[in-house]
Amino acid sequence: MAEEVAEGCVRVRLDLSYDGKDFSGWAKQPSGRRTVQEEIETALRTVTRSETNFDLTVAGRTDAGVHARGQVAHVDLPREVWAEHEEKLLRRLAGRLPHDVRVWSVALAPAGFNARFSAIWRRYQYRVSDHPGGVDPLIRSHVLWHDWVLDVDAMNAASAKLLGEHDFAAYCKKREGATTIRTLQELWWQRGADGVVTGTVRADAFCHNMVRSLVGALLYVGDGHRDADWPARVLAAGVRDSSVHVVKAHGLTLEEVAYPADELLAARAVEARNVRTLPGAVAGGESGGGCC
Repeated sequence: MAEEVAEGCVRVRLDLSYDGKDFSGWAKQPSGRRTVQEEIETALRTVTRSETNFDLTVAGRTDAGVHARGQVAHVDLPREVWAEHEEKLLRRLAGRLPHDVRVWSVALAPAGFNARFSAIWRRYQYRVSDHPGGVDPLIRSHVLWHDWVLDVDAMNAASAKLLGEHDFAAYCKKREGATTIRTLQELWWQRGADGVVTGTVRADAFCHNMVRSLVGALLYVGDGHRDADWPARVLAAGVRDSSVHVVKAHGLTLEEVAYPADELLAARAVEARNVRTLPGAVAGGESGGGCC
């Protein structure tokens, strides 16, 4: 089981954030493209003067261009490496990492902790501007411009119909062996004083493209192209709808990952691996953290 730590090692939790603009997502790629995981693992190897690589496990793998403010990862380090570098590791990482990724906390993880499988929910936010003049240049890398005025009330009415446990196959890019059953715990929109419309999305886990597909559908409701029942009808159909647009990645930020009390971490990691089904459905694979 991934939450079991190899003999002679300790599990370390990292809390981090990054600007996704110049990254090809979280996960390392054989093509050698720049990724968040590669940058952090390289920095860890350098500052600990290690010949071997220490692999990171992350709470939620993000796609190219997606940002993170509250990402969580873990890494298993040999006890002697941790003992030697514990006190200075955070500062040394700050000196080695590029400016678009920061590690804010490095600490021993509680027993049973797994950054991916122990999480009980992930919270994302998607930011949109419908100002006719476009997006403020100072926030353009984090806010989508939508060239139609948005009705936030209509978007909230449509969002409410999507809450709960469903098979989100209609809003996910299907992956072999992975389930698309998710529990959507929170989905709502608010216009800020600056005019930016922010959507908050929270679920136990997400499947590939789920958040950006949901946002794409709800923007169609907000600008009047679809009625408030349309996203729920798409969900009920259970198949990808070509009219559901997957919005651009740069408006999306992983804001927070939550975990249960320490004594429940191991049990949660086991539960997250269980096959998830709905009544009358065919069994699917584990849920994990997904990416959006």
